[in-house]
Amino acid sequence: MLLRDTPNHYGSVTRLLHWTMALLLFWQLGGMIMKSVLGRVPLMKFWVGTHASIGVLILALVVVRALWALRNRRRRPAYSSNAIGQAARIGHILLYLLMIVVPALALFRMAGSGKGVTLFGIEFAAPTGQEIAWMTAPANAVHGLLAWTLLALIAGHVAMVLVHRFGWRDDTLSRMLGRRVDAAAPLQSSTD
Repeated sequence: MLLRDTPNHYGSVTRLLHWTMALLLFWQLGGMIMKSVLGRVPLMKFWVGTHASIGVLILALVVVRALWALRNRRRRPAYSSNAIGQAARIGHILLYLLMIVVPALALFRMAGSGKGVTLFGIEFAAPTGQEIAWMTAPANAVHGLLAWTLLALIAGHVAMVLVHRFGWRDDTLSRMLGRRVDAAAPLQSSTD
């Protein structure tokens, strides 16, 4: 079991971070979709009640993931130098950027809301009752829009995984699933 990435294979740490983030983002975005469809039913109270805590967990993990990616940048499967490879690079940068900005804005809004900060059932800041408008305004303006944009990018990411697998029939998906890729196999573009 390789912990670090290689030019033909993503290591265990990268894969663990990738799939953990995928599950957490599915929980977050799936919860908001379900809330939009079902409204405020009891199931949604629980699901939406975890939103802030899971958002902070996503923010922490994406920072770890970005640092790990930077540390392994010379070892990872390379992006192709063609337009598709460069589009993949830009898409991944945008994914990372939004996975940082969306929860960071929400955390900033929570801190300025005057309602206190409670995460995972632990109170980090007591309610003050006083909203700080300049802290809440940015998230009020764009948190939801950026979250839906993140969902669109994730849908594009999944669509490209399917194109790689069923259209181009390359080994891109195998590298993120943990299957060994033949070093002689041509590389298309990175999936993470």
